[in-house]
Amino acid sequence: MALRRVSDWECPLQPIRRHSAITREAEQRAWQWCREFLAGAWRLVKADELEVSPVSGGLSSLLFRCCLPEHIPSVGDEPREVLLRVYGAILQSRALRSHELQDPEKSAVIAIKMARFHYMEMPFTKEPTWLFGTMDQYIRKIKRLPPSDVPKVNLLEKYQLEKEIDYLRKFLESTPSPVVFCHNDIQEGNILLLSNPKTSAPLDKLMLIDFEYSSYNYRGFDIGNHFCEWIYNYDHNEWPFFQALTENYPSQEQQLHFIRNYLSEIQRNVTPSPEGQAQLEKEMLVEVNRFALASHIFWGLWSILQDALSTIEFGYLEYAQSRFQGYFKLKESLAPF
Repeated sequence: MALRRVSDWECPLQPIRRHSAITREAEQRAWQWCREFLAGAWRLVKADELEVSPVSGGLSSLLFRCCLPEHIPSVGDEPREVLLRVYGAILQSRALRSHELQDPEKSAVIAIKMARFHYMEMPFTKEPTWLFGTMDQYIRKIKRLPPSDVPKVNLLEKYQLEKEIDYLRKFLESTPSPVVFCHNDIQEGNILLLSNPKTSAPLDKLMLIDFEYSSYNYRGFDIGNHFCEWIYNYDHNEWPFFQALTENYPSQEQQLHFIRNYLSEIQRNVTPSPEGQAQLEKEMLVEVNRFALASHIFWGLWSILQDALSTIEFGYLEYAQSRFQGYFKLKESLAPF
């Protein structure tokens, strides 16, 4: 899924007439995406007021035009209409495996692709509310679970998660981290190794996919979250269908390898002094490891909810507890920073 602003210089787009109109479910999803990712008046429009019409379609994507109704005034400089593209391409590829995240060449490519993703300009709200706003939402939903789900609610108390989130909120407020457009879920399953890349260059061999959680967020979360994913192997074929290999959390050397490739992409023609570069690297080590704490809490809460909602056979409660335990272990280790 991707949203794009319709600029003033673009020709007016005329919806294509089709024998089958856009479904009510599709309209509802379009409204949810626009409301979540766009600021201003998009937060005020009701589902039945949003104007959604198909523009074009193909084998790999569908394109929809989403417009604010005339009677709802703009709040700021938000776009009045956007293009919503829904992708469905089939690629000859496979997802990476957990151990491949440690490969230096692949890690460098992931760092560069993440940097490029971060500096895309998207017509979404740039307020970094997604991280703690979503965690607060997860907490409220967990508390509303029925009595049969008491063990899930008890995890909030067992790990004093509301207290930890309050601590984390204050802790990260004192941790400088640029707000950029983040993927928020760069784990091995969301990185494709292409079978037939357009060139043999390493950058063309990997592709990031699955942008469900993408939003403007703190850079440290995206990188720290990726580092946490080095630990987890989701290909394990026995209960709970994952392995937590804490020894795989990237070493300082591996983190610096990633950070240096990331910085090389965003610095481009800027060459800091050796002292300046060393300081940048030191600051980013602190930044990403502190935000890795938030990754553990975020996905732990998510997993509690999935245990109540998902039909997939997976040890969601076991995974949640693994993430919470990972949080406390990492929290203890951050003293040297």
